[in-house]
Amino acid sequence: MIRVLFVCTGNICRSPTGEAVLKAKVAEAGLADRIQVDSAGITAYHIGEAPDARSRAAARPRGYSMDGQKARQVEKADFEGFDYILALDRGHFRTLHRACPEALRDRIHMLMDFAIHHAKGGDVPDPYYGAEDGFNTVLTMVEDACDGLLADLKARL
Repeated sequence: MIRVLFVCTGNICRSPTGEAVLKAKVAEAGLADRIQVDSAGITAYHIGEAPDARSRAAARPRGYSMDGQKARQVEKADFEGFDYILALDRGHFRTLHRACPEALRDRIHMLMDFAIHHAKGGDVPDPYYGAEDGFNTVLTMVEDACDGLLADLKARL
């Protein structure tokens, strides 16, 4: 079993989008019994809340569901429990890197390092304070990176 964790600031926009997209792609590939996907936030701002309504609205027409997702904060056990810890921006990457035991830091990656069509290693912008089209931009970037990520995961199975 390979375990993947998406991490953003509050776990209500970007990381739940990553979770929903990768879960759908994993299921479509018939690998749901071999790849587990979750998401979390760096902060405790939104613990227990559902993903932002704008994220859900952007995801729904593309066939992604965020039903049942509830925001949670990254825990120390996540560093050992997940094989891939995917930061949605450089700030998250630095925070995760500082909190992670040194021996496990190779598990932390920038999500966009897996992008196929977008620039590798870049940030997925936070759409929270912006216009609604920002949620579609995030979704498109996450879909691209998840395609590359899924190829990487398949190679590890």
